[in-house]
Amino acid sequence: MKKTTILLGLLVGTALFADVKKGEEVYKANCAICHTIDGRGGMGPDFNMVSYKRTKEEIASYAKDPYSLSEKFGYSSNAMPTLPLEDEEFKDVADYVSSLVKFKEWMIKRKDSKKELVKVEDNSTKIDS
Repeated sequence: MKKTTILLGLLVGTALFADVKKGEEVYKANCAICHTIDGRGGMGPDFNMVSYKRTKEEIASYAKDPYSLSEKFGYSSNAMPTLPLEDEEFKDVADYVSSLVKFKEWMIKRKDSKKELVKVEDNSTKIDS
């Protein structure tokens, strides 16, 4: 029973990893021309920021139909084309974008650790924790 559980875990883990790898390939072939993953900027938002702000499902939905969702996502206009991808490819690229968790984890830690400066009675400032 223990061997079966371990084997099943490895298979599921491998399948999840494969989706991220396939998603990286989809990204390189279809998205990298406009979206960076290293903060350099581009025509579209950096995918590290997208992974921080959006769920995997939102990423896949927007990639599949950017025109109908641009206002809902807070964009005043949309320059992203509708991509001729299969449903699985949209899911794979969403898996890849969501896998950029190192940046996401860093942003969350940074947000949580922000301290607010507060004026004290003698007009000096202190860090409010």
